[in-house]
Amino acid sequence: MLITDLAQRCGATAQGGDSTTFINSAADIMSATPHQVTVLSDGKYKKYLKDSKASACFIAEQLLDGEIPENLTLLVCKDPEISFLNAVKLLHPEPVFKRQVSEHAVLAETSTLGFDVHVGPFATVGQQSSIGDSSTIEAGARIGNHVMIGKHCHIHPNAVIYDHSIIGNNVIIHAGAVIGADGFGYKFRDNQHVKVPHVGHVEIADNVEIGANTCIDRGALGATKIGWGSKIDNLVQLGHNNIVGRNVIICGQSGISGSCTIEDGAILAGSTGVADHVKIGARAVVMARSGISGDIDPGAQVFGSPAKDRKVAWKELAALAKLPELLQKFKALEARVLKLEE
Repeated sequence: MLITDLAQRCGATAQGGDSTTFINSAADIMSATPHQVTVLSDGKYKKYLKDSKASACFIAEQLLDGEIPENLTLLVCKDPEISFLNAVKLLHPEPVFKRQVSEHAVLAETSTLGFDVHVGPFATVGQQSSIGDSSTIEAGARIGNHVMIGKHCHIHPNAVIYDHSIIGNNVIIHAGAVIGADGFGYKFRDNQHVKVPHVGHVEIADNVEIGANTCIDRGALGATKIGWGSKIDNLVQLGHNNIVGRNVIICGQSGISGSCTIEDGAILAGSTGVADHVKIGARAVVMARSGISGDIDPGAQVFGSPAKDRKVAWKELAALAKLPELLQKFKALEARVLKLEE
Protein backbone atom coordinates (compact mmCIF):
# COMPACT_ATOMS: atom_id res chain seq x y z
CA MET A 1 0.00 0.00 0.00
CA LEU A 2 1.01 3.63 -0.34
CA ILE A 3 3.06 5.12 2.48
CA THR A 4 0.31 7.71 3.04
CA ASP A 5 -2.30 4.96 3.43
CA LEU A 6 -0.07 2.97 5.75
CA ALA A 7 0.60 6.04 7.91
CA GLN A 8 -3.10 6.84 8.19
CA ARG A 9 -4.08 3.29 9.15
CA CYS A 10 -1.30 3.05 11.76
CA GLY A 11 -1.82 6.43 13.44
CA ALA A 12 1.31 8.12 12.08
CA THR A 13 2.17 11.34 10.22
CA ALA A 14 4.39 11.06 7.12
CA GLN A 15 7.35 13.45 6.89
CA GLY A 16 9.95 13.76 4.11
CA GLY A 17 10.93 11.27 1.42
CA ASP A 18 8.43 10.22 -1.25
CA SER A 19 5.12 9.44 0.42
CA THR A 20 3.69 8.09 -2.87
CA THR A 21 6.03 5.10 -2.70
CA PHE A 22 4.41 1.70 -2.33
CA ILE A 23 5.30 -0.44 0.70
CA ASN A 24 5.05 -4.21 0.28
CA SER A 25 6.58 -5.64 3.48
CA ALA A 26 8.23 -4.92 6.83
CA ALA A 27 11.80 -5.50 8.02
CA ASP A 28 14.21 -4.59 10.82
CA ILE A 29 16.21 -1.39 10.51
CA MET A 30 19.50 -3.12 9.59
CA SER A 31 18.17 -5.36 6.80
CA ALA A 32 15.35 -3.26 5.32
CA THR A 33 15.43 -2.59 1.55
CA PRO A 34 13.47 -0.23 -0.75
CA HIS A 35 9.68 -0.63 -0.57
CA GLN A 36 9.93 -1.90 3.00
CA VAL A 37 8.94 -0.19 6.25
CA THR A 38 10.98 -0.42 9.44
CA VAL A 39 10.89 1.01 12.97
CA LEU A 40 13.17 2.99 15.28
CA SER A 41 11.93 2.87 18.87
CA ASP A 42 15.22 2.73 20.78
CA GLY A 43 17.91 5.40 20.56
CA LYS A 44 20.74 2.84 20.62
CA TYR A 45 19.76 1.75 17.09
CA LYS A 46 19.68 5.31 15.74
CA LYS A 47 23.16 4.91 14.23
CA TYR A 48 21.67 2.51 11.68
CA LEU A 49 19.10 5.03 10.43
CA LYS A 50 21.45 7.16 8.31
CA ASP A 51 22.40 4.15 6.14
CA SER A 52 18.97 2.53 6.04
CA LYS A 53 17.65 1.51 2.61
CA ALA A 54 14.04 1.35 3.82
CA SER A 55 11.40 3.53 2.19
CA ALA A 56 9.65 4.38 5.46
CA CYS A 57 10.36 4.22 9.18
CA PHE A 58 8.07 4.52 12.21
CA ILE A 59 9.75 6.82 14.70
CA ALA A 60 8.97 8.73 17.88
CA GLU A 61 9.15 12.53 17.76
CA GLN A 62 11.97 12.69 20.32
CA LEU A 63 14.23 10.69 17.96
CA LEU A 64 13.78 12.96 14.92
CA ASP A 65 17.10 14.81 15.16
CA GLY A 66 20.14 13.57 13.22
CA GLU A 67 21.00 12.53 9.67
CA ILE A 68 18.07 11.15 7.66
CA PRO A 69 18.41 9.55 4.17
CA GLU A 70 16.73 11.60 1.42
CA ASN A 71 14.49 8.77 0.21
CA LEU A 72 13.31 7.77 3.68
CA THR A 73 9.85 8.85 4.79
CA LEU A 74 9.54 9.19 8.55
CA LEU A 75 6.25 7.99 10.05
CA VAL A 76 6.05 10.01 13.25
CA CYS A 77 3.82 8.53 15.95
CA LYS A 78 3.38 8.25 19.73
CA ASP A 79 4.18 4.54 19.97
CA PRO A 80 6.40 3.36 17.08
CA GLU A 81 6.47 -0.26 18.25
CA ILE A 82 2.69 -0.66 18.27
CA SER A 83 2.27 1.27 15.00
CA PHE A 84 4.90 -0.98 13.40
CA LEU A 85 3.17 -4.12 14.69
CA ASN A 86 -0.07 -2.88 13.13
CA ALA A 87 1.79 -2.31 9.86
CA VAL A 88 3.21 -5.85 9.99
CA LYS A 89 -0.32 -7.24 10.37
CA LEU A 90 -1.52 -5.18 7.39
CA LEU A 91 1.42 -6.07 5.14
CA HIS A 92 1.73 -9.72 6.20
CA PRO A 93 -1.85 -10.94 6.73
CA GLU A 94 -2.42 -14.45 7.97
CA PRO A 95 -3.24 -16.87 5.15
CA VAL A 96 -6.95 -17.35 4.54
CA PHE A 97 -8.08 -20.93 4.05
CA LYS A 98 -11.47 -22.45 3.46
CA ARG A 99 -13.17 -23.01 6.79
CA GLN A 100 -14.87 -26.35 7.09
CA VAL A 101 -15.38 -29.37 9.26
CA SER A 102 -13.20 -31.96 7.56
CA GLU A 103 -14.79 -35.23 6.57
CA HIS A 104 -11.77 -36.88 8.20
CA ALA A 105 -12.42 -35.26 11.60
CA VAL A 106 -14.14 -37.34 14.29
CA LEU A 107 -16.85 -35.54 16.26
CA ALA A 108 -18.80 -37.18 19.07
CA GLU A 109 -22.55 -37.13 18.55
CA THR A 110 -23.03 -35.10 21.72
CA SER A 111 -20.40 -32.48 20.87
CA THR A 112 -21.51 -29.02 19.73
CA LEU A 113 -19.88 -26.56 17.35
CA GLY A 114 -20.60 -22.85 17.20
CA PHE A 115 -20.88 -20.68 14.10
CA ASP A 116 -17.99 -20.71 11.60
CA VAL A 117 -15.93 -23.31 13.46
CA HIS A 118 -13.10 -24.98 11.54
CA VAL A 119 -12.08 -28.53 12.36
CA GLY A 120 -9.12 -29.94 10.42
CA PRO A 121 -8.54 -33.50 9.24
CA PHE A 122 -7.93 -36.19 11.87
CA ALA A 123 -8.88 -33.85 14.72
CA THR A 124 -11.19 -35.38 17.35
CA VAL A 125 -13.79 -33.78 19.61
CA GLY A 126 -15.12 -35.85 22.51
CA GLN A 127 -18.47 -36.38 24.17
CA GLN A 128 -20.32 -33.35 25.60
CA SER A 129 -17.58 -30.96 24.41
CA SER A 130 -18.36 -27.57 22.89
CA ILE A 131 -16.38 -25.31 20.55
CA GLY A 132 -17.29 -21.60 20.44
CA ASP A 133 -17.97 -19.41 17.39
CA SER A 134 -15.14 -18.81 14.91
CA SER A 135 -12.69 -21.10 16.69
CA THR A 136 -10.17 -23.20 14.78
CA ILE A 137 -9.20 -26.77 15.64
CA GLU A 138 -6.33 -27.75 13.37
CA ALA A 139 -5.34 -31.14 12.01
CA GLY A 140 -4.64 -33.87 14.51
CA ALA A 141 -5.70 -31.90 17.59
CA ARG A 142 -7.40 -34.00 20.28
CA ILE A 143 -10.22 -32.42 22.29
CA GLY A 144 -11.37 -34.66 25.15
CA ASN A 145 -14.76 -35.17 26.77
CA HIS A 146 -16.67 -32.41 28.58
CA VAL A 147 -14.24 -29.75 27.29
CA MET A 148 -15.43 -26.15 26.86
CA ILE A 149 -13.58 -23.99 24.31
CA GLY A 150 -14.65 -20.37 23.86
CA LYS A 151 -14.95 -18.11 20.84
CA HIS A 152 -12.14 -17.17 18.43
CA CYS A 153 -9.72 -19.74 19.84
CA HIS A 154 -6.97 -21.35 17.79
CA ILE A 155 -5.87 -24.87 18.69
CA HIS A 156 -2.84 -25.78 16.58
CA PRO A 157 -1.99 -29.23 15.17
CA ASN A 158 -1.50 -32.15 17.54
CA ALA A 159 -2.34 -30.21 20.69
CA VAL A 160 -4.10 -32.35 23.30
CA ILE A 161 -6.77 -31.01 25.65
CA TYR A 162 -7.80 -33.52 28.29
CA ASP A 163 -11.29 -34.08 29.69
CA HIS A 164 -13.11 -31.33 31.64
CA SER A 165 -10.71 -28.55 30.62
CA ILE A 166 -12.20 -25.06 30.33
CA ILE A 167 -10.73 -22.70 27.72
CA GLY A 168 -11.83 -19.05 27.48
CA ASN A 169 -12.16 -16.77 24.45
CA ASN A 170 -9.30 -15.71 22.13
CA VAL A 171 -6.98 -18.40 23.45
CA ILE A 172 -4.10 -19.73 21.33
CA ILE A 173 -2.68 -23.17 22.08
CA HIS A 174 0.28 -24.11 19.91
CA ALA A 175 1.29 -27.44 18.42
CA GLY A 176 2.12 -30.28 20.76
CA ALA A 177 0.89 -28.57 23.92
CA VAL A 178 -0.82 -30.83 26.46
CA ILE A 179 -3.50 -29.32 28.68
CA GLY A 180 -4.84 -31.32 31.60
CA ALA A 181 -2.56 -34.34 31.95
CA ASP A 182 -2.15 -35.87 35.42
CA GLY A 183 0.14 -34.08 37.82
CA PHE A 184 3.31 -35.74 39.09
CA GLY A 185 2.11 -37.08 42.42
CA TYR A 186 3.10 -40.31 44.20
CA LYS A 187 3.28 -41.71 47.73
CA PHE A 188 6.04 -44.19 48.54
CA ARG A 189 4.57 -47.20 50.34
CA ASP A 190 5.66 -50.84 50.60
CA ASN A 191 8.71 -50.18 48.43
CA GLN A 192 6.71 -48.78 45.53
CA HIS A 193 5.38 -45.45 44.26
CA VAL A 194 1.60 -45.28 44.68
CA LYS A 195 0.00 -42.91 42.17
CA VAL A 196 -2.08 -40.02 43.55
CA PRO A 197 -5.35 -39.75 41.57
CA HIS A 198 -5.82 -36.41 39.81
CA VAL A 199 -9.51 -35.67 39.46
CA GLY A 200 -9.33 -31.88 39.00
CA HIS A 201 -9.15 -29.91 35.78
CA VAL A 202 -7.52 -26.92 34.03
CA GLU A 203 -9.09 -23.47 33.57
CA ILE A 204 -7.58 -21.06 31.05
CA ALA A 205 -9.00 -17.52 30.96
CA ASP A 206 -9.45 -15.22 27.93
CA ASN A 207 -6.57 -13.94 25.78
CA VAL A 208 -4.04 -16.50 26.96
CA GLU A 209 -1.37 -17.95 24.66
CA ILE A 210 0.25 -21.32 25.35
CA GLY A 211 3.49 -22.16 23.51
CA ALA A 212 4.41 -25.31 21.62
CA ASN A 213 5.09 -28.48 23.64
CA THR A 214 4.13 -26.80 26.90
CA CYS A 215 2.39 -28.97 29.51
CA ILE A 216 -0.16 -27.76 32.05
CA ASP A 217 -1.25 -30.43 34.53
CA ARG A 218 -4.75 -30.80 35.92
CA GLY A 219 -5.37 -30.26 39.61
CA ALA A 220 -5.24 -33.21 41.96
CA LEU A 221 -8.41 -31.79 43.50
CA GLY A 222 -9.83 -28.56 42.12
CA ALA A 223 -8.30 -26.55 39.29
CA THR A 224 -5.02 -25.43 37.82
CA LYS A 225 -5.76 -21.87 36.67
CA ILE A 226 -4.16 -19.55 34.10
CA GLY A 227 -5.31 -15.93 34.39
CA TRP A 228 -6.48 -13.42 31.81
CA GLY A 229 -3.92 -12.30 29.23
CA SER A 230 -1.04 -14.45 30.48
CA LYS A 231 1.53 -15.68 27.96
CA ILE A 232 3.38 -18.98 28.40
CA ASP A 233 6.31 -19.78 26.11
CA ASN A 234 7.35 -23.09 24.54
CA LEU A 235 8.54 -26.06 26.60
CA VAL A 236 7.17 -24.88 29.93
CA GLN A 237 6.00 -27.30 32.64
CA LEU A 238 3.23 -26.08 34.95
CA GLY A 239 2.44 -28.53 37.72
CA HIS A 240 -0.90 -29.39 39.30
CA ASN A 241 -2.98 -26.81 41.18
CA ASN A 242 -0.86 -23.82 40.21
CA ILE A 243 -2.65 -20.48 40.19
CA VAL A 244 -1.25 -18.08 37.57
CA GLY A 245 -2.57 -14.51 37.69
CA ARG A 246 -3.35 -11.96 34.99
CA ASN A 247 -0.77 -10.84 32.40
CA VAL A 248 1.93 -13.16 33.70
CA ILE A 249 4.89 -13.97 31.43
CA ILE A 250 6.57 -17.39 31.72
CA CYS A 251 9.48 -17.91 29.33
CA GLY A 252 10.73 -21.11 27.70
CA GLN A 253 12.05 -24.16 29.55
CA SER A 254 10.75 -22.94 32.89
CA GLY A 255 9.40 -25.50 35.35
CA ILE A 256 6.89 -24.67 38.09
CA SER A 257 6.15 -27.33 40.70
CA GLY A 258 2.69 -27.90 42.13
CA SER A 259 0.49 -25.61 44.21
CA CYS A 260 2.36 -22.38 43.45
CA THR A 261 0.79 -18.93 43.15
CA ILE A 262 2.17 -16.50 40.57
CA GLU A 263 0.51 -13.12 40.99
CA ASP A 264 -0.52 -10.56 38.36
CA GLY A 265 2.16 -9.16 36.08
CA ALA A 266 5.02 -11.35 37.29
CA ILE A 267 7.75 -12.32 34.82
CA LEU A 268 9.64 -15.62 34.92
CA ALA A 269 12.56 -15.53 32.48
CA GLY A 270 13.91 -18.58 30.65
CA SER A 271 14.84 -21.78 32.49
CA THR A 272 13.41 -20.62 35.80
CA GLY A 273 12.82 -23.41 38.31
CA VAL A 274 10.22 -23.01 41.06
CA ALA A 275 9.78 -25.34 44.05
CA ASP A 276 6.29 -26.37 45.19
CA HIS A 277 4.01 -24.21 47.35
CA VAL A 278 5.88 -20.99 46.48
CA LYS A 279 4.24 -17.58 46.08
CA ILE A 280 5.70 -15.11 43.58
CA GLY A 281 4.37 -11.60 44.17
CA ALA A 282 2.75 -9.24 41.69
CA ARG A 283 5.12 -7.67 39.12
CA ALA A 284 8.10 -9.57 40.49
CA VAL A 285 10.84 -10.43 37.99
CA VAL A 286 12.67 -13.74 38.21
CA MET A 287 15.76 -13.57 35.99
CA ALA A 288 16.93 -16.37 33.69
CA ARG A 289 18.10 -19.71 35.12
CA SER A 290 17.11 -18.75 38.65
CA GLY A 291 16.01 -21.29 41.24
CA ILE A 292 13.12 -20.28 43.50
CA SER A 293 12.77 -22.16 46.77
CA GLY A 294 10.90 -19.56 48.84
CA ASP A 295 8.34 -16.77 48.44
CA ILE A 296 9.23 -13.70 46.36
CA ASP A 297 7.95 -10.27 47.43
CA PRO A 298 5.81 -8.19 45.04
CA GLY A 299 7.94 -6.06 42.71
CA ALA A 300 11.19 -7.81 43.65
CA GLN A 301 13.87 -8.61 41.06
CA VAL A 302 15.77 -11.78 41.87
CA PHE A 303 18.56 -13.82 40.31
CA GLY A 304 20.58 -16.93 41.06
CA SER A 305 20.06 -20.33 42.63
CA PRO A 306 18.90 -20.03 45.29
CA ALA A 307 17.53 -16.73 44.04
CA LYS A 308 18.22 -13.51 45.91
CA ASP A 309 18.00 -9.78 45.20
CA ARG A 310 19.62 -9.27 41.80
CA LYS A 311 22.02 -6.56 43.00
CA VAL A 312 23.31 -8.78 45.80
CA ALA A 313 23.62 -11.73 43.41
CA TRP A 314 25.56 -9.67 40.86
CA LYS A 315 27.96 -8.36 43.52
CA GLU A 316 28.60 -11.93 44.64
CA LEU A 317 29.30 -12.99 41.04
CA ALA A 318 31.65 -10.04 40.56
CA ALA A 319 33.50 -10.98 43.76
CA LEU A 320 33.69 -14.61 42.63
CA ALA A 321 35.34 -13.53 39.38
CA LYS A 322 38.13 -11.94 41.43
CA LEU A 323 38.73 -15.11 43.46
CA PRO A 324 41.76 -16.43 41.44
CA GLU A 325 43.52 -13.07 41.82
CA LEU A 326 42.72 -12.97 45.54
CA LEU A 327 44.07 -16.51 45.99
CA GLN A 328 47.33 -15.50 44.36
CA LYS A 329 47.61 -12.49 46.68
CA PHE A 330 46.80 -14.70 49.67
CA LYS A 331 49.51 -17.20 48.74
CA ALA A 332 52.04 -14.38 48.28
CA LEU A 333 51.12 -12.90 51.69
CA GLU A 334 51.28 -16.37 53.28
CA ALA A 335 54.78 -16.86 51.88
CA ARG A 336 55.90 -13.49 53.26
CA VAL A 337 54.50 -14.29 56.72
CA LEU A 338 56.28 -17.65 56.77
CA LYS A 339 59.53 -15.95 55.78
CA LEU A 340 59.14 -13.37 58.54
CA GLU A 341 58.43 -16.10 61.08
CA GLU A 342 61.63 -17.93 60.04
